[in-house]
Amino acid sequence: MVPITDKSSTDRMTFDGDYTARFAAQLNRLKSENRYRHFVELERIAGRHPVARRHHDGEVREVTVWCSNDYLGMGQHPDVIAAMRDAAGTWGAGAGGTRNISGTSHALVALEAELAALHGKERALTFTSGYVANEASLAALAAQLPDVLILSDAMNHASIISGIRMARVEKAIFRHNDVAHLESLLAEQPRERAKIIVFESVYSMDGDTGPIAEIAALARQYNALTYLDEVHAVGMYGAEGGGIAQLRGLQGEIDVIQGTLGKAYGAAGGYIAASDLICDTVRSHGSGFIFTTAMPPATAAAAHAAIRHLRASGAERAAQQRQAKRLKEAARAAGIPILEGDTHIVPVMVGDAAATTRICRLLLDEHGIYVQPINYPTVPRGTERLRLTPGPYHTDAMIDRLVTALREVTDRVMTEDPDVEAAQ
Repeated sequence: MVPITDKSSTDRMTFDGDYTARFAAQLNRLKSENRYRHFVELERIAGRHPVARRHHDGEVREVTVWCSNDYLGMGQHPDVIAAMRDAAGTWGAGAGGTRNISGTSHALVALEAELAALHGKERALTFTSGYVANEASLAALAAQLPDVLILSDAMNHASIISGIRMARVEKAIFRHNDVAHLESLLAEQPRERAKIIVFESVYSMDGDTGPIAEIAALARQYNALTYLDEVHAVGMYGAEGGGIAQLRGLQGEIDVIQGTLGKAYGAAGGYIAASDLICDTVRSHGSGFIFTTAMPPATAAAAHAAIRHLRASGAERAAQQRQAKRLKEAARAAGIPILEGDTHIVPVMVGDAAATTRICRLLLDEHGIYVQPINYPTVPRGTERLRLTPGPYHTDAMIDRLVTALREVTDRVMTEDPDVEAAQ
């Protein structure tokens, strides 16, 4: 993940007072660089994941979605739908207020207890999204620690970067998954100085995993707190879906585990799981927690049902891993360049923003295959890619169609002038 840099002073000085022209120019700049985000209107079909209906120019046609974060299709699981429906019928649609002012529902308290048990922690705290969970938690924890240093992996994603910025404390960036570099940074600091190491278990753009055991050992050696983002791993790995830390038997080595309810659990919201003291600190000082309307009971109930199911069932995880392996094998056999990772994420490398956008458009328009282009600033320039997320309900036939279409479209686009084609 590449952070969006601040605008230069020269750029700020060029404003001539015309707001409309300024906004238009900046949007046109994004479009010319193939960084403008086009939203595809989809209508998900309960019971038919990953098939959806695409609404475009007054027409509706079915497409196969290959970039969903509903990794296991739990958003359409009958138990999850029933839990949401029953909760809405019993308690209504909204939460009614912030957590402090009438918004702490029984459904939410039960969900937090389930999350704490899942991760083997004393307590869990929920937020309206995983993004808010990172922002609020990192800023709140850092604010309570004098002269704290946050050490962050260079590939940490936007919500972590935002949380560190909100904290307004000193930070140090260590090279991605480079334990030696991290240790050199830690060794420069007095042992008594407060330090928080922030990293991820699954990096969503490359599909690789973090060295959790090694970082936890360094944290013990140099007296640092560990903050592990497991948003792309919870539900997906471990005997109960607790994530990579659970898979590797390391949950007890991590101080704060952060996760989401909007990916493998198919609902919405985010959370942290930690000691009672850490959760209470965030609960008492995190503005993104204190001043936001609480998660609705129906959403909490749906997430709770998904977590309970995936703690008891490994069938979805096994099927997903089988199909991810099959897609990787088929892509390699077809000569499609993928990044080799040990997770469910399959990045297809293109290396050109215009070509990536063009490939995705042709896949959608001609083959009914929906993949979103991943361009700068989400990834560094020159590493533009497609990000495929095969799931348990992607059939072998779907995989074969995807690989065939991707090979044909990629060959065509790479022999065209992508700058001209993408602009059409």
